[in-house]
Amino acid sequence: MRAADSLSRRIIAVFVLFGVVLSLLCAGLAALAIEGIEVHLVDNRLADVAQWAVPRHAAGLEVDLPAGLRFHQGDAIPPALRHLPAGVSSVDVDGIGLQVLSGSAELGPYVVVDYESDYEKVELVVYSMFAALFLGFLLLAASLGGFVGRRIVVPIQQLADAVAQGSASLPLTERKDELGILARALDAHTSELRAFLDRERFFTGDVSHELRTPLTVIMGAAEVMLHDGAMAASRAPAERIYRAAREATECVNVLLLLARAPELARLAPVSVGDIARRETERLQPMVADKPVVLRCAGGAAIEVRAPAELCISAIGNLVRNACQYTERGAVTVWLEPGKVVVDDTGPGLPAAVRATLDAGEPGEPGERGAPSSGSAGTGLGLSLVRRICEYLGATLHYEQRSGGGSRFTIAFPAQDAQPSRLRGT
Repeated sequence: MRAADSLSRRIIAVFVLFGVVLSLLCAGLAALAIEGIEVHLVDNRLADVAQWAVPRHAAGLEVDLPAGLRFHQGDAIPPALRHLPAGVSSVDVDGIGLQVLSGSAELGPYVVVDYESDYEKVELVVYSMFAALFLGFLLLAASLGGFVGRRIVVPIQQLADAVAQGSASLPLTERKDELGILARALDAHTSELRAFLDRERFFTGDVSHELRTPLTVIMGAAEVMLHDGAMAASRAPAERIYRAAREATECVNVLLLLARAPELARLAPVSVGDIARRETERLQPMVADKPVVLRCAGGAAIEVRAPAELCISAIGNLVRNACQYTERGAVTVWLEPGKVVVDDTGPGLPAAVRATLDAGEPGEPGERGAPSSGSAGTGLGLSLVRRICEYLGATLHYEQRSGGGSRFTIAFPAQDAQPSRLRGT
């Protein structure tokens, strides 16, 4: 999971954003309050002094002001304070900050000067305190968001880990809040799925075991007929019976393997290239009576940690279907790094079957394409290949060849496929 997708990070971001918005709102209100206080303490004070001093100065009376305040009118106004706009202004004279009220009366312009106002310093201190409080509030919001995020995310992570590890019982089911509801729902759903998978696995295993005995009897009877020198008329049916029983036995073995939990890391590597070559040679009789060339074009040798029976079944079913529905041309098996490619020059798969494959769903058992409509069956053979690929963590990909025909590609996981030296056939 990317850090940007972390729920904890999102919670922290929300808390920090809330802190920023709230701090800015408080800072704005504080600025308005400070400006209001400045108007009340400085501007109004200077205006009151001007209102008292102007008529006294006009009457020729002495203008006696408190320390730090001065009243000047006409030519008595210091040059640095002349030509100021009407109203209160902040002026720096010789490095000293002054608050000056400038106005005009009958005797000419006047100024009231506050030489000892510390309001600017106070204002600076107040704004500095607000800046420190803003940073502190952001740190507090981030810390609080991290704490809340951990309180929410850690239980969810524990629940996700327990589900991923397939634990028999999930944590948090005793909680009364929403996490407890989620944990109990996941526990019930997981138990239901586990029971369903167990039933399916047991059913597949039981049926496969039950089929082994009659298939063994059929194969034994067919072998007896072949070894006893059966009549020419019955030898071909006996061979067909034996071949069909052997293929059914192989299918049963594959189903038994698929019913078990995959433990591929413990298996010894098998050579996919050797399997492809053996299957190509074994299925040559299927194209013996047709103008079709069946060949393994060589390429990269691949070793995969998997049961050999599953690799044989997957490659064999693809090659068998291609041979069955290709009436002329070639069926070729390519070995590429990490991939096995089986392509043919048949008519290709029907549109309905292609849509099924694109949707990632194997065809329904028993549904097969006619020789004139497809180069591969969509029944148990292709469905079995799909299941084998899922079991091995591989992918089955289909595409139509530009010149007509089908191309199936089995791509093994990168960590399992181990290319070695090149081989030719």
